[in-house]
Amino acid sequence: MQKKLTITLDQQVYDGLHKVVGRRRISKFIETLIRPHVVEADLDAAYREMAQDQEREAEALEWAEGTCGDVAHETE
Repeated sequence: MQKKLTITLDQQVYDGLHKVVGRRRISKFIETLIRPHVVEADLDAAYREMAQDQEREAEALEWAEGTCGDVAHETE
């Protein structure tokens, strides 16, 4: 769900947002910048979601198994 927020900005900042980001993209730009600072990441849910991706998990397992042999040679 989205909520509308009214904020007050310096005129130069306002003009810069319109010039650099674009009129219809300011909300997304600000949300992208702010989100990591105000929304805690749910790492458990993210890891569960990643684990359900069977193709990704197969690639990760193949990579991990391929690097095991590399490590064994480093100790010799």
